[in-house]
Order: sequence, then structure tokens, then C-alpha cells
Amino acid sequence: MNKSRKELIENIADPGKVWDVIVVGGGATGLGAALDATSRGYQTLLLEQVDFAKGTSSRSTKLVHGGVRYLAQGDIGLVREALYERGLLLKNAAHLVKNESFIIPNYEWWGGAFYTIGLTIYDLLAGKLGFGRAKHISKKEVISKLPTIKQENLYGGVVYHDGQFDDSRLAVNLAQTSLEQGATILNYIRVSSLIKDAKDKVAGVVAVDAESGITYTIKGKTVINATGVFVDDLLQMDKPGKKPLVRSSQGVHLVMERSFMPGEDAIMIPKTDDGRVLFVVPWHDKLVVGTTDTPLDKHSLEPVALEEEIDFIMRTAAKYLVKVPTRKDVLSVFAGLRPLAAPEDGSSKTKEISRSHKLIVTASGLITITGGKWTTYRRMGEDTINKAIEVGRLKNVPTKTKELSIHGSKKDVDRKNHLYVYGSDQEAVLALGEENPQWREKLHVRMPYLKAEVIWGVRHEMARTVEDILARRVRALFLDARAAIDMAPAVAKLVASELHYDENWEKEQVTAFRKLAQSYLLEPYTPE
Repeated sequence: MNKSRKELIENIADPGKVWDVIVVGGGATGLGAALDATSRGYQTLLLEQVDFAKGTSSRSTKLVHGGVRYLAQGDIGLVREALYERGLLLKNAAHLVKNESFIIPNYEWWGGAFYTIGLTIYDLLAGKLGFGRAKHISKKEVISKLPTIKQENLYGGVVYHDGQFDDSRLAVNLAQTSLEQGATILNYIRVSSLIKDAKDKVAGVVAVDAESGITYTIKGKTVINATGVFVDDLLQMDKPGKKPLVRSSQGVHLVMERSFMPGEDAIMIPKTDDGRVLFVVPWHDKLVVGTTDTPLDKHSLEPVALEEEIDFIMRTAAKYLVKVPTRKDVLSVFAGLRPLAAPEDGSSKTKEISRSHKLIVTASGLITITGGKWTTYRRMGEDTINKAIEVGRLKNVPTKTKELSIHGSKKDVDRKNHLYVYGSDQEAVLALGEENPQWREKLHVRMPYLKAEVIWGVRHEMARTVEDILARRVRALFLDARAAIDMAPAVAKLVASELHYDENWEKEQVTAFRKLAQSYLLEPYTPE
């Protein structure tokens, strides 16, 4: 099932067509809603202004988790729901989600018992979808698992289990699953306004194709605002002057070499100077260290890490690791914005704002879904479509996504081979090398990615730009921004050859990507 962009655009060009559900936003929430709707049989359209998971949904801590921190805050319902969803994700996207063991090192004598009890409750809440029981381990065991941990005053540790995944790869697979289920899913189409009927009810959207500049008027029985930190932009189109619904909170991550923590286990530091949790997680042969929680008053597609956030992560990591990371050791730094429901009382403490999702329907019938996190994307989609059935008076069909296998899902993938993220598509990606032997070549000496992956990304995963490939189809920008900068010209050439673009396009793409990639580095880099 591989429709071209041209064919998909023909689906929105028909002025007479009325969609059951129009989803605005192609991150975790929007894709979850679109998949839920189309798998129930509704005529479903999703429009994303740039690329799938371009914003928050590609910038997570890469965890599929119940949220140990929410347990500490006493939000049992949220934790139970997330642990249930974590279990479903492991089953339905088996190629991307893995069971990861986390160690909490204890530097206080009481830590072992305290965290063992808390995490035992965490495991019990997961029921039969548990990932393994938490247990206390000795100082000696902690050191054997984490040879680079600081040993002074170390009493022991607690091991618990949670999920780990690749966020933007899951987004791409959700888009593919939705297409296979019959939805029309399009990136690079921006909704510019809402259509209202004679009764002032929302009756569709006006959208502009960023590539052709053509404007489309699209009718729909329901419109879902799933635009993350941008939800207020759409709410303003619905009712100008409306009070903002969302506050942005920035979370920053630093990426380093595995040498700082060479084992297979992750670390969870439960109490940092600012009262947050800090993770050090092995991911694609590197380490992701984060995150922060900084309230912001503005939102953008490319948020930038603040100096104090970078310093905080470096300082906290240095307290626990023998080998102290320096700025030169940072391969990439990425920032994401969490869309948190704005607190009623004007409180600015973002870590206290609930992470559970909220559904709001305006007087005109615009449905807005906000909050939540990757782990609960499926449940958010289900709740949103249940609401759409009510608002749009659609025929009531129960959700199908609990049992629905996600594109690529395959058990027992070989995680030592970087192509495992393609799951059941892995052989087809490699087979492109038969069409053109050059595509078997690597794109960069420090990275495992092949030229074939670029071709695959354009042909089968709706990639349209160099950034789509290097940031979200393969994860080069997030793992080693310098290598990504070096790879840009080769990627531009391959994308241009597939999409029939000229050398000017290639040059513009390389320039734009390199400028963007510099903001993922702590010091400027000049390519060789």
C-alpha cells in the first residue's frame, strides 16, 4: 500500500467530499487519533504543517513509561493507565519498544528500602502487562552493571523495568498504519483557517500545500485540534481573543558517547537540585541524558536549549559518573516543548501541572486534545474519537487499536543491527541495494546509516526534505549533529534524484539543514 503524495492530494482536492474526521497535527496525539478513527471505518484525513513528529514528538526522553514521578505525586490513575498502554505498545510495536532495566543508585542508607517499596507498587499497578519486578541490589552488583558510577558513599541500588523506544520512528509507522487502514495522511500542509456553517459550527478547514502553494477548502463533520504546543493558534482561529489553554514547558536532552556509561542498563536519578528526575539512557549506541523542565512563554518549531539547562544536566551527570562530561563531549543537544494545560491559578511550577490529557470542545464544536505523553498516545486517540462520534453524530463503532499491530511490528529483532527499527520492512530496505549497488554504501564513517535508507524514506515514509531524513527517518541529527552536517550533501542528492529536484534545491536544502544542525551543537562546527 504505497500511495504517492500526488494521489493523496487528489483526495483533498474534491470540493464535494465531506470527511468524518479531520485531524490537524501529525505528532503522537494526532497520529493516534487518525489511526483510531480510520481503523473504526471513519473517513479520516490528517494534515501536518511540516513533518510528522517535527515538534515535541521527536524530542522525548525515548521512554515508554508509567511515570515513576507521577507515582510519587500520588497520581495512581495516570500511572496505571500509562503502564497498561506501555504493555500494549510492547505488543503492537514490538520492533521499536524494548524492555529496559533502570538502576536507581542509592547514596542514602534508607534509599534501597524506600525505592524498592515504591517500585513494587509501580509493578503491581501494571498487572499482567508488567515488565519485570523491581529488586534491591548490592553495591557490588551496582558497580558490576554500572562500572563508571561514582562509588563513594554508594550503598546499593534498586533495579526496575520500563520501556524504551524510538519516538519519531513510531510516528512514521503510525502514519503508515493509518494509510494502510484507508486514511489520507499528509505532511507539509498547513491549516490556515476554519470553515464555519450558517449556525457558526465548525464545518472543515482551509489548508495550504507548502510545496505547491495551492489552497484547499476541505469539509468535515468534525475537526480535531491535536497541534500540541500550537493548540492555541487553532483556538484563536475558532474564537479570536480566547485565553490561552496551554503553557509550554521545555525539556532538554544531551547526547554523549556510550563510554561514559558502557553497560546496557539505564540510570534514573530520582532527586536532582530542581526536584526533577534525571535519566541516563542508552539509545542507538549513544547515551541520552535529561531532562529539564523550564516554563516558557513562547513556542516555536525549533526550541533552543538554554545555557542553564545545559549546565544543570552536565552538573547533575558529573555527580554520578566517574568520567565527567565536558561540552566537547556533547554530540547533540535537543530541546522539546511539552504542551501542559495552563493552570487555573496562574501557578508557574510546571512539574506540578498535571500530565494527564484533556479534551475540550468549544461552542462551535472544535475538539481540542492537549497534554498527555507518548506512552498514552493510543488512549488519547481513543478518547478523542469517542468525543468526535458524539460531536459529529457519527455512527458509533468501538475502538480497534488495542489489538491493532503497528506497521513494521516484529518480535525478536536483532538490535545489534541498526536496521532493526524497520522491523518487518528491514529486508525490503536492504533489497534496494539490488536496484542500485551504490545504495549499499554508508552515508558517514561514524554512523551506520545506508544510502538505501534515504531512498526508502522518500519512497515509503513520506520524507520530503534533508531534515526529514536526517532528523526523523534516521536519527543522525539527534545522535551526532556533526556527522549529520557532513552527511547533508549526499542526502540532498539522493532525495533530489527521487523527487526530481534540481541542484538549486539541493544547495538550498544543505544550507538550511546545516544552519538548523548548528543549533544542536554547543560549539559551531565547520564541515570538512
